[in-house]
Amino acid sequence: MSEVQTADVVVVGYGAAGVCAALEARARGADVLAIDRFNGGGATQVSGGIIYAGGGTWVQRQAGVEDDADAMYAYLQAEIGDAVRPETLRRFVDTSPAMIDWLTEHGVPFEGSVCPYKTSYPNNKYYLYYSGSENSGRFRAITPPAQRGHRAKGPGASGKKIYQPLAESAARLGVRTQFLTRAVALLTDPSGRVVGVRTSTLAHAPAWVRRRYRAYAELAVKPGIYYPPLRSAMEKRLNRLETRYARTVDIHARQAVILSAGGYIANRELIAEHAPAYREGLQLGTTGDDGSGIALAAEVGAAVDRLDNVSAWRFITPPSAFLGALVVDEHGQRFIDETRYGAAVGHAMVADHDGRGWILADHRLLKQARAQLPEQAIWFQRLQMEAMLRTDRVVAETLEEVAAKAGVDPAGLLTTVADHNDAAAAGLPDPMGKPAEFVNPVEQGPFSLISISIKPSLLNPCPMFTLGGLIVDELTGAVTTPAGESIPGLYAAGRTAIGLCVNSYVSGLSIADCVFSGRRAAEHAVAMQPAPSP
Repeated sequence: MSEVQTADVVVVGYGAAGVCAALEARARGADVLAIDRFNGGGATQVSGGIIYAGGGTWVQRQAGVEDDADAMYAYLQAEIGDAVRPETLRRFVDTSPAMIDWLTEHGVPFEGSVCPYKTSYPNNKYYLYYSGSENSGRFRAITPPAQRGHRAKGPGASGKKIYQPLAESAARLGVRTQFLTRAVALLTDPSGRVVGVRTSTLAHAPAWVRRRYRAYAELAVKPGIYYPPLRSAMEKRLNRLETRYARTVDIHARQAVILSAGGYIANRELIAEHAPAYREGLQLGTTGDDGSGIALAAEVGAAVDRLDNVSAWRFITPPSAFLGALVVDEHGQRFIDETRYGAAVGHAMVADHDGRGWILADHRLLKQARAQLPEQAIWFQRLQMEAMLRTDRVVAETLEEVAAKAGVDPAGLLTTVADHNDAAAAGLPDPMGKPAEFVNPVEQGPFSLISISIKPSLLNPCPMFTLGGLIVDELTGAVTTPAGESIPGLYAAGRTAIGLCVNSYVSGLSIADCVFSGRRAAEHAVAMQPAPSP
């Protein structure tokens, strides 16, 4: 007979979506118990810590950035397409300034220091920047660009500066947490309503077991993200500890269960089945991003969709000089405006060009790029770019020679460069739509082709995370069946659910969606009538 615990709302997975759901439910008077298989924080804690927000946030106003809700809506509508209904996107946009206020009230630090150059991620001097494709050619034609990437203030990858203040605030307000606890099944009553979670927990294991488990879990995240054999070894040790010491505990939910257990990038079987083109990418997530939250809901009849949608990132900046380079495929042909966000570059490369691509730079541009690296890049960005230039670059005096060395079609590259240079000389629009200030003619050699192709690599990996998941009611966050009916007592948020970034990702949109969807799920979960007593 398993042990039994009880709460009004049970949150499964305690990263950004989970902690925001817990805070919102607690603010509405619910007794909240949040569980997490590991130590809490999820992928958010090891992320860059970007929140995509706009429409006139206090950070934008402090920085003198002009933005309004209509401009933000126009950009996102063009960027994400039909990821969500127009009214859902409108709610997200219109509540965006209040979202930053709410995060600030709970201790998340922001600052209105604007990055003066376009980059994939700013250095430690700047905390507000173009985190998407706002000032790329296609989107400038739709709406004036505005900086909406709100980086939590802190050195390095600052995701911990989002999660930790929120978790501390939740603890102060009375949210109960139980770590080292895995959800293994949802509990339902005869009517099909979800009334709790069956867990396997180490919460009562000896102290040395819990210390060791936490240590293994931390190693599995970092450096395990970057060295998969280490992650695999740690996972085996974690599983052995669970098998020997875990205890079964049922947690009954008087009102609802909220699933916020992350995505499924760590589930290599799911990736191989649904998104095989993405098997060689870097698993940008924790061991807990194994799709288990999605599977729990599917077992009680939930609808799952878009498991083939993975975001692959190929950043060519910093240095910002490379925005003036040409990105080409194996045929020597350009396939994107190089000022687009790195996820757009990666998506185009994987979807339409067999995951193969190169940055073409002439001698002058490469020299400029090298000079910018110390000033523009955080240490890990500089390390990665220097590694790319050393190990993934071929160089030659002529375009024909450098193409042959790289395995790129020389005739195609010559044609691409000629067309590009002719258009630039004539003052014509760039063939890929790149804004004029980023257009540079390809001139004198030696020429470099730097590989950004997807391949297993410690020095030059291609980060990826998943975007598909459970289908939810966009008004409430309730998990739905294939017929579109809400499953009573069950909600989902964050990357466990389909949300704002299911079609197209820009930096900060995932965590912003975690905040938005986590709070939405909690609001409606608490409004439910309590389940009958068992």
